[in-house]
Amino acid sequence: MEKTIRLELKQNKLESLELYAELLNKDINTMLDEALELYFHTEQEKLLEKNQDDENALTNLDFDEFWNGVDL
Repeated sequence: MEKTIRLELKQNKLESLELYAELLNKDINTMLDEALELYFHTEQEKLLEKNQDDENALTNLDFDEFWNGVDL
């Protein structure tokens, strides 16, 4: 099921799209698709890094701090 959305781009973005489409001999839809793929990939990496940082924050004690006061 296709969903239609309304996109609004500033005039300078439209002009850049048209210019790059001509320079690269690419369709504007292809360029937008490639740009979105790159955006999604970058954001996914940021989220994964943030999740890793959050996990590391839970275990940021060094060895001595972790075992301090524990009698074995």
